[in-house]
Amino acid sequence: MALRRRRRGKTLMLGAIEAGGTKMVVAVARDADTILARQELPTTAPAETFAAIIDFLARHAPFEAIGVASFGPVEVNPTSPNYGTILKTPKPHWSGASFADALKRFACPVAVDSDVNGAALAEWRAAQGEGVRNLAYATVGTGIGVGVVRGGKTLAGMHHFEMGHFRPARDAGRDPFEGSCPFHGACLEGLASGPAIIRRWGKPLSDCGPEAVAIIANYLGQMCVTIILAHMPDRIMLGGGVMKTSGLIEAVRAETRALLNGYIGAKRLEGDLSDYIARPTLGDNAGVTGALLLAQGAHQAKGS
Repeated sequence: MALRRRRRGKTLMLGAIEAGGTKMVVAVARDADTILARQELPTTAPAETFAAIIDFLARHAPFEAIGVASFGPVEVNPTSPNYGTILKTPKPHWSGASFADALKRFACPVAVDSDVNGAALAEWRAAQGEGVRNLAYATVGTGIGVGVVRGGKTLAGMHHFEMGHFRPARDAGRDPFEGSCPFHGACLEGLASGPAIIRRWGKPLSDCGPEAVAIIANYLGQMCVTIILAHMPDRIMLGGGVMKTSGLIEAVRAETRALLNGYIGAKRLEGDLSDYIARPTLGDNAGVTGALLLAQGAHQAKGS
């Protein structure tokens, strides 16, 4: 049953879902800066998870629009019949799960993008006034993903970007681990994600020594150089649980500088890169704020 009818005296609002592989953050707001209610839900089986999301949202319906910033891979092409659907994923039971279908009952526009694109959009907005036209956001945690915003628009092609699955150069003598990705083995995610680190060393990076940090920093430095050469962003933000490791972001900056070797003569790439390769300013709110911005954009597009 569609939940669109306006209740007497109730203002229409925006809904947002930050869909993570471990938890979902669901929120309702008047705009991206005014969250009125928020709830965290565990990511279990799709039917159970969707039921909990709908139960929360239904208490605040109707909505002008709902935004979803989801773990992937997810179909983000709005012209696709599978728009808003989780594609082939190693997460059990989630391949084929559709946010668009689950949210149809709210009878409003639903905008779906990747979780990293949502976070990138939120951080790009927060950086306005600092000359940041283009921004890349990388998360290094359970998986590795990169989102890019250019001029206020998230970027994608036939699919959202999958930077976590490029294959960095690996010195097998220094790092004999052959990777943990079920699709690509020693891709970036298979070498530097949280699960890959634990599989290799039996503990999180924060409990490993400086040599382990140096190995992971080299892989992430290769990622940053690839982002720079492909997109030339004005800033790169590095988030996710692995990036909370003491000394890691500083080591990634040093690796990036060494690998670039002075090739790009841009002022932003001078010095120690502490302003260029930065921690997220919004912390754990980046994803849900990005989802609200997606909803806001969908509402504005509906009215144009």
